[in-house]
Amino acid sequence: MPDLSVVRESWPQTTAGVAYAGSAFLIWGLSPIYWKALASVPAFEILMHRMIWSFLFLVPFVLRKHRRREFLKAVTTAPTLLILGSTTLIVGGNWFLFIWAINSGHILQTSLGYYINPLVNVLLGVVFLKERLRNLQLAAVGLAFIGVLYLTVSYGQFPWVSLALALSFGFYGLIRKVAPIAPLVGLTVETLILTIPALAYLIFLDRMGVGAFLRADALTSLLLMGAALVTGLPLLLFTKGTKRLHLTTIGFLQYIAPSGTFLLAVFVYHEPLRPAQLSTFILIWSALVLYSWDSVMHSRKMV
Repeated sequence: MPDLSVVRESWPQTTAGVAYAGSAFLIWGLSPIYWKALASVPAFEILMHRMIWSFLFLVPFVLRKHRRREFLKAVTTAPTLLILGSTTLIVGGNWFLFIWAINSGHILQTSLGYYINPLVNVLLGVVFLKERLRNLQLAAVGLAFIGVLYLTVSYGQFPWVSLALALSFGFYGLIRKVAPIAPLVGLTVETLILTIPALAYLIFLDRMGVGAFLRADALTSLLLMGAALVTGLPLLLFTKGTKRLHLTTIGFLQYIAPSGTFLLAVFVYHEPLRPAQLSTFILIWSALVLYSWDSVMHSRKMV
């Protein structure tokens, strides 16, 4: 029988962890509302602003004593900079594609992509980290593959946005897993790497008289600056949450984000949910049920 005093002592930590992590995933899931408000600005220009303002937002957090040394070590160590340079390109491409997809009417595909992502992570672990799939994990990956194949054949369109988002975020997580760098410090360095070229690009746009910042309405300029909050705030909440929760709990909570995006796509932005798409989502949801059940059972055996 478990020690009930331990359970009681851990309960406030668990509750706080769920609140932090759940809020992070909720912000990510509802973020299409934010990017839709910037639909008049080209996706690449939004990305450049997101990098600059995110760096400025994150710097004060990493310059605190317990993060300053880690940050300085990261920016002065060539192998670390090389790793973070590659992840910068990957996450930058992921952010660009996500913003473009949102403002091009492909919100359902972004939702599908982030539903697939946990299964892509499992597959990448097998290929690159030589991890072995348990039977239910193998069945989950198989169902996801069938879902994507069915959508491609019946709908007549390869879901490239979904797979590109899932694969890019999967590879990003894989590389960051190998590199022993804290999420907050790593993201700060990544945004720093692109801040100088991003600033040069935005200055060029301003000189050409086509940049949106301080040229469009005041709300647009504020929203471009606020991209830092959409990027940095959920990361900070997520980091606080993961310190207080088991990975299996995080695994369940992460479905809040694509679920929120899915609901927005169907009920707010009225994207058509065709039978082939619905069938694919059902297959992916079934795969995630198997995957989650396997994670819970495996974690119980390890206790």
